[in-house]
Amino acid sequence: MNPFMDKDFLLQTDVAKELYHNHAAKMPIFDYHCHINPKEIAEDRQFNNITEIWLHGDHYKWRAMRANGVNEHYITGNASDREKFEKWAETVPYTLRNPLYHWTHLELRRFFGVEKLLGPSTADEIWEACNEKLQTPELSCRGIIKKANVHTICTTDDPVDPLEYHRMIKADGFETRVLPAWRPDKAMGVENAKTYNQYIDKLEAAAGINIHSFSALMDALDNRHQFFHDNGCRLSDHGLETVIAEEYSETEIENIFAKIRQGSDLNIGEVRKFQSAMLYEFGIMDHSRGWTQQFHIGALRNNNTRLFNTLGPDTGFDSIGDFEIARPLSKLLNRLDMENQLSKTILYNLNPGDNELIATMIGNFQDGSVPGKMQFGSGWWFLDQKDGMERQMNALSNQGLLSRFVGMLTDSRSFLSYTRHEYFRRTLCNLLGNDVENGEIPNEMDLLGTMVENICFNNAKEYFKF
Repeated sequence: MNPFMDKDFLLQTDVAKELYHNHAAKMPIFDYHCHINPKEIAEDRQFNNITEIWLHGDHYKWRAMRANGVNEHYITGNASDREKFEKWAETVPYTLRNPLYHWTHLELRRFFGVEKLLGPSTADEIWEACNEKLQTPELSCRGIIKKANVHTICTTDDPVDPLEYHRMIKADGFETRVLPAWRPDKAMGVENAKTYNQYIDKLEAAAGINIHSFSALMDALDNRHQFFHDNGCRLSDHGLETVIAEEYSETEIENIFAKIRQGSDLNIGEVRKFQSAMLYEFGIMDHSRGWTQQFHIGALRNNNTRLFNTLGPDTGFDSIGDFEIARPLSKLLNRLDMENQLSKTILYNLNPGDNELIATMIGNFQDGSVPGKMQFGSGWWFLDQKDGMERQMNALSNQGLLSRFVGMLTDSRSFLSYTRHEYFRRTLCNLLGNDVENGEIPNEMDLLGTMVENICFNNAKEYFKF
């Protein structure tokens, strides 16, 4: 019996072991979508303790702690960092078969050299060992990035962001490229007139443009789009329940924008028409500057009203949704394609029932201009675990070209999450190794090794061309 999480963790065949150790493990990380704070990289933050880097803002862990009966005081409340860590240590043994158990111990081993299992009996020892190591240069923010062999990081940034921290990082000559990615969700968030107008006021100030009309709004956003481009951005991202692609006229959109700027809330039909126009216009902008567009589709957010009102968004109360996706997504992509304005595109679904839908949708708009122009994004959020990754790769393999896949990303707020690339790489190698074992693909190491290295890094590097 193999010991837990040894060097061949998740690798069930000799081929899988060879693919991982000789090909996947050596490849740098191209982390093209994450939510880490560029300010912390610019300032090379040194974390005071393991709770700061591990539990602050990690809603994966928060959900597990709540499920384990931990009071909110020890999760997002005013308990001390030591107390919060102890409650997490109490929870970890109950996360067996949850990917959190794997991620927790991968991070302890790879970054802190801690081989023991985390639980109540080891909490004190591990707390002290991790905190001591966190005070060393090796585990500052930049130290962690170097240790993980990260080649490129793309953060997630609002159009009004001044990007001063990205410029600071570049000016410092930091070896890893840290680039912004355009996330204009707030510019589409017209569900509440007061909140939206407050945002538009910020956009006016950032762009230096009086936003008195929809066309002026587009001018302001295009101004910021160019600013992001000048600062290295080549990626956009949209977080959507589903793509919206209603019919509308330019006059309707101008009238809708005038209505909300006057402080009046829109009805649901007006919201959908406005957001349809925005998604199309953003697609045009991205194509004009040669960017790649990303769509994260399918999250049903803020389900617990009571705790949302207390704690706010992104605190662990989101789940998988079941929205109509195919028809509106096809309509938007087809409109852009008909006008020769369709950028390279990555589609991520949160509902695993949509795997084959997305895998076949990307095939509709491959045009031979770029290998893998349309990408089925890696298992996202609730699906970024072994089973979700395998299902995504199987759907892509069955309907498209796994060999052209741009691979994994962290989608995380934690600097310790780079081990998710290792988790993905081991899963990929095991999938291929099992296929060889079953006689389904040839045992040709040159062919398979090149495929693995490409998916782990080379494909993304070539695709994004940063």
